[in-house]
Amino acid sequence: MRTWPKGMAGSIAHYPARCSEIAGKRLQILREINPRLERVAILGTTPATNPYSGPYIEDLRRAASGTDLRLLPILISGPDEFGKAYAEMAKAGAQAVIVQDHFDPHRAVLVELAIKHKLAYMSGTKETAAAGALVSLSPDWSGLFGRAAVYVDRILKGAKPETLPVEQATKFQLVLNLKTAKALGLKVPPSLLAQADEVIE
Repeated sequence: MRTWPKGMAGSIAHYPARCSEIAGKRLQILREINPRLERVAILGTTPATNPYSGPYIEDLRRAASGTDLRLLPILISGPDEFGKAYAEMAKAGAQAVIVQDHFDPHRAVLVELAIKHKLAYMSGTKETAAAGALVSLSPDWSGLFGRAAVYVDRILKGAKPETLPVEQATKFQLVLNLKTAKALGLKVPPSLLAQADEVIE
């Protein structure tokens, strides 16, 4: 387990530009729920495990620049390091954690650890919010899949794939878990509740 060296971005081909936008939205939502938020942990993979962790963390760094938020990236290889990672977050005074989607299959364990250490858990999937994370923000995948059908149709009619424009998500889905918010002693503002696509009570 190690923290991500400052300025080390990593790279993968065709990394979506909109990921930078969603990183900013995630931090903004956490600050709306907890105006006293100062330290946010990021649980990501080591570059050897999943190279996406590089740009994922750098987007969050850029989103936090110019604010008083302190980010605490913690990179691990797998589930056997969850306990140690969360203990490190708690020791560093983290109040929230943003978890890379790579670890979603282990959401039950991660949610349990977040509650144990009183960390506001931000996820990238609504299923994790339903499982007990405080909040999730994700692209509207159903809309994107619908647009994929349009591309398939155009290709079947003779369009060359390399000539078609790349589309990014323009709509995001926000899911809030009020039961978890109450357990953490946090109050979700009405303005944020009004924006939610789903509220779990």
